[in-house]
Amino acid sequence: MGRKVKDTLAKGIIYLATGITLSVLLFIVGFIFVKGIGLVNWKFLTRDYNETVSYVFVQAAEVPMSIDADNLKKENPYDARYESLIDGPIYIKSIGAAIAKVQYRNNYTEKEQFVIAYIEKNSPLLNAKDSTGKNVDIKTDDIIKRINGINLKNLTLQEAAAQIDNESGELKIKVVQPGGGVKSNIITTLYMVLLSLVIAIPLGIFGAIYLTEYAKPGKFVNTIRFAAECLSGIPSIIFGLFGMAFFVVALKFQISLLSGSLTVAIILLPVIIRSTEEALKTVPTSFREGSLALGATKLQTIFKVVLPCAVPGIATAVLLSIGRVVGESAALLLTAGTVAQIPGTFLSPGSTLTVQAYYVAKEEGNIELACAIGIVIIVIVIVLNVLSRFASDKLDVFNKK
Repeated sequence: MGRKVKDTLAKGIIYLATGITLSVLLFIVGFIFVKGIGLVNWKFLTRDYNETVSYVFVQAAEVPMSIDADNLKKENPYDARYESLIDGPIYIKSIGAAIAKVQYRNNYTEKEQFVIAYIEKNSPLLNAKDSTGKNVDIKTDDIIKRINGINLKNLTLQEAAAQIDNESGELKIKVVQPGGGVKSNIITTLYMVLLSLVIAIPLGIFGAIYLTEYAKPGKFVNTIRFAAECLSGIPSIIFGLFGMAFFVVALKFQISLLSGSLTVAIILLPVIIRSTEEALKTVPTSFREGSLALGATKLQTIFKVVLPCAVPGIATAVLLSIGRVVGESAALLLTAGTVAQIPGTFLSPGSTLTVQAYYVAKEEGNIELACAIGIVIIVIVIVLNVLSRFASDKLDVFNKK
């Protein structure tokens, strides 16, 4: 009777602990989604965080409207997070597009502005160029501020449309492409994942091969393993300080994508080495002996027999590494920077999603936007993990054949 009571009590504790764990996880994920899901849409994913101001040049032309007035009114490219329609839209033949007046608002300001609501297929706006002759991609929901130096700010929609339509020849238009999105952060995060894995995976795998296949058991190997385990437990801010001192200052890579990737690669090495080492140990010794007995060299045995068998374990290391890269923020604040832009080169700064989430939560106090970024992070981690698992399964099936 006493044993049954103890078993029931132990089972209850196990169920309770499991329930608490799942509840906490579901609460965290649910909180993120509830707070941020209202901000996630296509424009959120495809816009940069900062707005872009451009002076573009277009050639005025008489472009008739190909849709009727009722369908024009149905055109609604406005982002409901920031904009509400005041008047319009009105079609303007000279630019082959319609504009509308909207009320713009965010955490700091409210103002009225004119946005492009509709663009014809042969609109001259689609051939807009800047002062250097570079094409500028004009889209619906872009903001028109000036036309040939004339400020449209205090005009009504009808007055602004008439002013634009009265201009002829080459038009100089001040266009603002709105921000509020995370496109640059997504691309920077993917760059960071790719570059850091390209650096860390070969080094980690070769290090694990040395420890498993070449190094003789002893104090030296035990010291290396102990050091790897200690490194995996060190806070990432320590790696960030090292990366800033060594990569940014000493090597003069500056605060850049390269400095951030090298720093994160160092963070990943202990995980990859230990996971790969354990995967290599699971390969039966008889596989190695059989390969050597058939005349294969040790190097051939490692790369053609041992490593293919260890693919699932190596894939696990890669999965853990992807999550670590995407979730890293402290080290990247010091080495990659907080500039919300797509890095033009390896030596350009950039802001990953986690760094951007920290920035908008800490500096702007915008918890909803930070949660929206959190949703994107969760989805990216899931997608990358699924793709990595799919690739490893395919490789594993191929090796078995």
